[in-house]
Amino acid sequence: MEPTRTHQKTNTKGRQNKFNSSVFVNCPFDDDYLPLLRPLLFTITYLGFQPRIALERLDSGEPRIKKITSLIADSRYAIHDLSRLKAKKAGELYRLNMPFELGVDVGCRLFSKGPHETKRCLILEAERYRYQAAISDLSNSDIEVHNNEPETVARVVRNWLNSQAALNALGPSAVWGAFLDFAADNDTDLKQRGYTAKDIRDLPINELTACMQEWTAKRTNR
Repeated sequence: MEPTRTHQKTNTKGRQNKFNSSVFVNCPFDDDYLPLLRPLLFTITYLGFQPRIALERLDSGEPRIKKITSLIADSRYAIHDLSRLKAKKAGELYRLNMPFELGVDVGCRLFSKGPHETKRCLILEAERYRYQAAISDLSNSDIEVHNNEPETVARVVRNWLNSQAALNALGPSAVWGAFLDFAADNDTDLKQRGYTAKDIRDLPINELTACMQEWTAKRTNR
């Protein structure tokens, strides 16, 4: 049976809404980055968007590049943290995944037609100007520096999404305060459900974002 035009329009509108509310997150996944990742994901969620990140689904049979390109194609917004451009110690290789995924995202925007032409991205770094030595093609691009400070990450992401989506959102300090409230409430709730401190620290990303969405929905009437 052929789908009706109304059904087709509904599906198209649903996909468009999902695209417009999705934010692809391209960042390190190591333990040192977790204090930055949590407020980054929370800020996206608190402002009414859906963070999309490679760790949201685990399927060993799915090629990673296929997953990444799918998430990029499905997201109007993207946040790329290039703070691992420099190796920490002699003999250690610097991370190329983040610059690579940034390139895929920019290419999707430049070489596609339709909604993908409206894609927008935010580039983050830990230190100002360092990225210019590693990726000179970005020399004339605007980036934001977080200095590895969680509160700064929340502020920068809030300000960028507020500007790009014309949100009229609560101020940066209010968003940071909401994150602290969430972290405390979530810790208490999970411990009551039998989670240890290590369980909470190692909480899978899909569970963490689900907790953020549930907490936010209760306090923002979404």
